[in-house]
Amino acid sequence: MCAIAGVFGAAASFDRRAMVSMLDAIGHRGPDDEGVWSEGDTWLGHRRLAIVDLSAAGHQPMVSACGRFVLSLNGEIYNHRELRAELDRLGHGPWRGHSDVEVFLEAIARFGVDAALARARGMFAFALWDRQLRTAWLARDRFGEKPLSYAAGPGRLTFASELSALERAPELDLRISKAALALFFRQGYVPAPFSIYEGVAKLPPGHLLSWSQGGACEVRPYWTLSDTIAEGRGRRLTDPTAAVEELDGHLRAAVGEQMVADVPLGAFLSGGIDSSTIAAIMQSLADRPVRTFTIGFDDPRFNEAQHGAAVAAHLGTDHTCRTVTVADAKAIVPRLGAIFDEPFADASQIPTFLISQMARRDVTVCLTGDGGDEMFGGYVRYPGVPRLWNAIKGVPLRGAGAAMLAATPLGLIEGTLSFLGPLADQYAARGRLAPSLRRAAPWLAARSQDELYELTMTAWPDPQNLIVDPPPPLSPWRGERPCFDNAVEPMLWRDAVDYLPGDILTKVDRASMAHGLETRVPMLDPRIAAFAWRAPATMKLRGGETKWLLRRVLDRYVPRELVDRPKMGFSVPLHDWLTGDLRPWAERLIDPAALRRQGLLKEASVTRTWRAYLAGDSSLDHKIWTLLMFQAWQAERGR
Repeated sequence: MCAIAGVFGAAASFDRRAMVSMLDAIGHRGPDDEGVWSEGDTWLGHRRLAIVDLSAAGHQPMVSACGRFVLSLNGEIYNHRELRAELDRLGHGPWRGHSDVEVFLEAIARFGVDAALARARGMFAFALWDRQLRTAWLARDRFGEKPLSYAAGPGRLTFASELSALERAPELDLRISKAALALFFRQGYVPAPFSIYEGVAKLPPGHLLSWSQGGACEVRPYWTLSDTIAEGRGRRLTDPTAAVEELDGHLRAAVGEQMVADVPLGAFLSGGIDSSTIAAIMQSLADRPVRTFTIGFDDPRFNEAQHGAAVAAHLGTDHTCRTVTVADAKAIVPRLGAIFDEPFADASQIPTFLISQMARRDVTVCLTGDGGDEMFGGYVRYPGVPRLWNAIKGVPLRGAGAAMLAATPLGLIEGTLSFLGPLADQYAARGRLAPSLRRAAPWLAARSQDELYELTMTAWPDPQNLIVDPPPPLSPWRGERPCFDNAVEPMLWRDAVDYLPGDILTKVDRASMAHGLETRVPMLDPRIAAFAWRAPATMKLRGGETKWLLRRVLDRYVPRELVDRPKMGFSVPLHDWLTGDLRPWAERLIDPAALRRQGLLKEASVTRTWRAYLAGDSSLDHKIWTLLMFQAWQAERGR
């Protein structure tokens, strides 16, 4: 796990000092070593977090044995031993060391970029320079675990792991994109291929960029989830018992590969299905207690640390738990604008940052359970959205009802619908019915199940009412949409190609790498993804149970009563914090004078939303958090 940056076709004024400045901005990602390679107007830089082969033989940028290729890679190639054996059979040698990067570089030299990518299982983003053809390549792993942004201009290509490095590139004039800002306010993150800056793009997951001086910059997929889905449809699983056995085998293979490291290794363990499965398999493969880590809250409504501790006790792991207080949050929240290189608004970034900080004291690598929800149907929206759509699609005047509910004061909602009180504890957010109904109001106007689903994922359905002089809307990259024959799979696909890389993986990457902690995600092994899309929806959602297949695998390792409970998620008491101890910080960020000076957001919309929030409307959590995270990001950059 590392950080990369560089320029192809650099201006004559670009020098080593400029390259080192870019690397310094992302030094937290690679605290162990720094490398710079240059030749003419080509500059490649690297910051290293040493995981496999801690010696100088793993130093990057790395030149291939033949001298033709130069590689700077962020990430890990998990099946490097398999690739090395293949190269040995073909007569390659001698090797300088045993790093995965050297193996991957020699695979590129032997087989070519596309064939090496097809062979590789891992998480990575890399820059490659072909000295013979004077061609540059950028690539990103299949699901977008590792970040990579770039700016392509006339005769020049600048790239980096994070935007903070591009902000230091002397030839770039970075300006906020209002179109990308609107996407951020809708989704809580800026989805690929866009970035918050005009002229800067994120390379989409599973894509390869080629560039040569004087030629066009071409971006194309080398792998797509759509192809995996199509292949899976032709080989559907039919026997549930055999499917559980096969999934267990794939998970054990993926976890085993990802446990290879020359540094201490552990796992995040919340006590939920996904993290418990990963931790259980790790412990079954280990010859000593695995280090596991859980975060909890002093607010019992949001605390699930006892569940992680119970699973850890059953498995016999070496477990560490930390309880987060408001004081912890107050110390972290003002730093989020610096930690995240562009506006990002998933409040679970706070506990993710804190658990990464805790784990880094003892280990350098942690395996996580991320991706299990998207692969195996874990979110409550998967059964919930089709059920809600079937309930409302025939209701007349839904648009008028949505507008009325949105405009009704919370107190009146509580009083008028008090007869629904017994249902609130079971179905509403933390037992509060009125804010849940207020948040759901726009959903009633949906014209299709797809639109209803999008609305459930949206912070600001109408960012044009928030942004000064709003631009025409943009559509994020999602690739070619496959054909689906049920109501659940379109949501699984959408989450896997958009929400997973844009939100979940971004959150974990930035929060963990802020501490120089590598996280690995076995659920996104390509063999598991292929298996997941061979499994019909009825093996994922079955008898009212989410993640049915994954639960049956976990049954082999952990008693069901330890993990069988409603999904809580990695949430925080956001409304209490922001209207309490963090209120002064929040109000400084959205001060009307600051808004007027920046000229991007409509002061009246921000003020109206904040006043409603202070009055008790916790349905505005996501809206308020997007506002604050954008303003905090701007403040870190002196705007």
